[in-house]
Amino acid sequence: MSILADGKRRACPATLIAAPSSGQGKTTVTAALARFHRRAGRKVRVFKCGPDFLDPMILARASGAPVYQLDLWMVGEENCRALLYEAARDADLIIVEGVMGLFDGHPSAADLAELFGLPVLAVINAQAMAQTFPAVAYGLKNWRPSLPFAGTLANRVAGESHATLIKESLSPDIPWFGALRRGEDVELPSRHLGLVQAAELSDLDARLDRAAEALESQGAAKLPPVVEFAPPKSGEESLAARLAGYRLAVARDDAFSFIYQANLDLLERMGAKVVFFSPVRGDSLPEADGVYLPGGYPELFLKELSANARLREGLRERAARGAPILAECGGMLYLLEELRYRGESAPMAGVLPGKAELSGGLKGLGMMSVPLPEGTFRGHSFHHSSLTLDLPPLCQAQRQDSRREASENVYRLQRVTASYVHSYFPSNPEALARLLN
Repeated sequence: MSILADGKRRACPATLIAAPSSGQGKTTVTAALARFHRRAGRKVRVFKCGPDFLDPMILARASGAPVYQLDLWMVGEENCRALLYEAARDADLIIVEGVMGLFDGHPSAADLAELFGLPVLAVINAQAMAQTFPAVAYGLKNWRPSLPFAGTLANRVAGESHATLIKESLSPDIPWFGALRRGEDVELPSRHLGLVQAAELSDLDARLDRAAEALESQGAAKLPPVVEFAPPKSGEESLAARLAGYRLAVARDDAFSFIYQANLDLLERMGAKVVFFSPVRGDSLPEADGVYLPGGYPELFLKELSANARLREGLRERAARGAPILAECGGMLYLLEELRYRGESAPMAGVLPGKAELSGGLKGLGMMSVPLPEGTFRGHSFHHSSLTLDLPPLCQAQRQDSRREASENVYRLQRVTASYVHSYFPSNPEALARLLN
């Protein structure tokens, strides 16, 4: 996405979908609203607050447009402003899905909503709740009086009478946006890292359509208030010369799908030619100047990945001759000698001297800065695996929250750079150019 400001403010209906906590159904509601308005002929742009790969896959399918991150720390205030401003140029509706609970984190979804004037639509899981629902909605609205608040929507209600009971109990100053009934035909399934990937859900479009129709039947999908977006303070500097003519091989399939759209956009603006390949489908390594192995679910494809001998050999050969290889989380696991999951193990590429196992729940989570010699990236880690690697760390990724200890090692072997951190490339384009060149 190229951001060029014309100096004029732009107006567009917009809302931020928030909740009291994770697991309330924000993504289901956001996707249902996006699909409803898209079916009504409107151009919908959806953003995800905070670092996430799985929710944007669903939201992109629902809206028909790429989904970008908005985060005041990782993306930065000015880049967030530019993304919203660009979206408002031709969108009929902007929807931002929040992260965790409305006020969780520093910065939080509430901070983003207040900064850009995004009215908050509070999604609350009403299962096993009745008259307490209005109290939760009241608290979300009034905890921070300066926060713009659009109203509330009940998710997972038992039926019409349950929804009516909640609606009639609401404070008069909290608008009602309707309810979604609970049911497997609408809910989005999850696994250990979050929602199941969009490409793996054969009935995803049917689920989205049913959810959109459910909102429509209650008149819940009305347009939110119009928001004015100010232009960014300055346009983006030209980056085309930094990677002009560069070929970057990027792994992309169901095992390696955790890629920020903004990362791919930046590579394109810097002049790089991205060449995708699929380790799971048996592709060999394309001829390229560098390799990018993003995160994903390699543990779910042990058989396919270990069977791709040509690619494993190609990665070892490419690393031995000093080609730059950037491997993040699942990509790093693929470069190890062995990966183990649910009692099964398989040989991986063997570029890095070590092994990993997924067991025992969450092992790492948090926003991170990665102080590489080429420059510092911002990003995040989120993983369930434990790593044993016979290699001293190059450096340690530092948590955004300085009150907590650094927790992720960054490794380098020749020109292979690997860690659990998913880097947001636009946080330091110059460092990206140095890393790849």
